Parts: sequence; structure tokens; C-alpha cells
Amino acid sequence: MLEVAATHAGVQRVAQMNVTDADPLLEAAVLVRGYEPVRYFFAMVRPTLDDLPDAPMPAGLEIRDVRSEDMQSIFDAETDAFRGTWGFREPLEVDRDRFFNDPVQSDASLWRVAWDGDRVAGMVRSYIHPEQNERLGIKRGWVENISVGRDWRRRGLARALIAASFPLLRARGMTDGGLGVDAQNPHGALGVYERCGFEVASKSTVYSRHLDQEASDGAFDR
Repeated sequence: MLEVAATHAGVQRVAQMNVTDADPLLEAAVLVRGYEPVRYFFAMVRPTLDDLPDAPMPAGLEIRDVRSEDMQSIFDAETDAFRGTWGFREPLEVDRDRFFNDPVQSDASLWRVAWDGDRVAGMVRSYIHPEQNERLGIKRGWVENISVGRDWRRRGLARALIAASFPLLRARGMTDGGLGVDAQNPHGALGVYERCGFEVASKSTVYSRHLDQEASDGAFDR
């Protein structure tokens, strides 16, 4: 890590680690080394994919099936919706390639995308991870990559798109839903997901430390 950081002179060099609450020994170790908690995240689970009542699509918006010619617009809308949030960086070509071609998350038949005329208002890009489900002995659909554009927030769109995702996952044989959330999301995402029936299953913490300090003390994780 320090060797890589040394190639980036003139910039603030920071190491970050994501530690789950299931690993208290690692948490203790990073605290001893001077890492500080900077952000908290929850993994949430909805024990069923039963229909969500009272989740209408906001007036003037409609869900359309994803077409290949719309993919760039959807990618750009997601990028813009997340711009300014914690940890955001402008996407690289590898991020665009993953969006279009990821073997797990690019199955657009599971996506629910809302349009306002020719503009993307918001989306839920659900996916199924077959290998993970088999390993854990579960049938979980991930109701993830949830974003709403600035012009359409506070209108119940996220809830409507989440609700519209459940039937797609049920049709593929999934029996519960999962998602991850930034516990400090400024738009109240945690509360929205709780009202949609998701419950906190575990917590993870992002710890941070300046690498200049790391170098002076001796590396913890080269």
C-alpha cells in the first residue's frame, strides 16, 4: 500500500479499511494502529418479497423496459444522482464497462427504471448472485443500486421502484431481498428502506488513516 501511495506525490494519501461487526479482532487491530471510523454502513434484509402496499408510481413518471440504446442515458443518470455523495468519484472507463457487462449486475431484465419523458428519473438495478446464494443456502435477490435524480426526490419514487422490483425477483425464485445502505445518507435512505420492510442484519465501518502517519509508524497492511 505504501509503495503505491508513494507514486502519488502532492496529494493527500489516505488508507481506508472496511470492517464488519463480525470481525471484532480486526476492528481492535485497526483502532490500535490509529485508524479512525469515518462512515457506517448497514446490510439490510427483507425476509419476504411479498408485495409492498401503498407504493404508487409518482404522477407523470413511468417504468419502461430497458433497451440497449438507453443504457448510456441510464448510466449517466445514475452517475449524476450519486454525484456529491460520500465517497463519490467520477467514473472511469472500467466503471462504465462494469455497468454494461458485469456478469452478475448487468442483467437489465431485473432493473426497474423510471422515466419522465426522455429523462431518467430514478432506478433500482436489482441482481441475483447465484454462486453466493448456493454457498449460503439462500434465495436472495439484491434490491440494489437505488438512485433518484435531484428533480424527483421526496415524491416516493424510490419506494415505488423497490416495490416494482419484488415481482421480478419472485419470478426468478427468490424468497428474500437484501441491500446495503450508507447509514449517514443525507436523503434518509435508511428510513425509506425500513418503511419498505428491510431490517438491519449487520453493520460495517469504514476506518481511515493518513498514510504519511502510517509510514512514520511502520506499515500495518502492506
